[in-house]
Amino acid sequence: MRKDKRLNDRRIIESSGNVFTDLGMPNSEEELLKARLVWQISDAIGAQRLRQADAAKLLGLKQPDVSGLLHGKTNGFSVDRLFRLLNRLGKDVKITVKTKPRSRPARITVEAA
Repeated sequence: MRKDKRLNDRRIIESSGNVFTDLGMPNSEEELLKARLVWQISDAIGAQRLRQADAAKLLGLKQPDVSGLLHGKTNGFSVDRLFRLLNRLGKDVKITVKTKPRSRPARITVEAA
């Protein structure tokens, strides 16, 4: 077998666990949080079998805004606004603040129940 020389030029970099940080984006923690909240919004819309137009009415948005949101476009959506969209989809949002273990840095997580 012949090896592709291009593979030898590539570096493998271990992920930090936040793709937005890895890409050097500003506000990477907030962007990851928004992405996780949008995931929950998408799941709720899917679970209710809502079409985008119906989801837009329920959420008080325009259909193109729902489409953009479901495609990861979170510009114009604060974390608080995403919380309220989850509420409109019948989801409770619970925020828990607790002391972190000494063994790791502080983090923000989203857990679905």
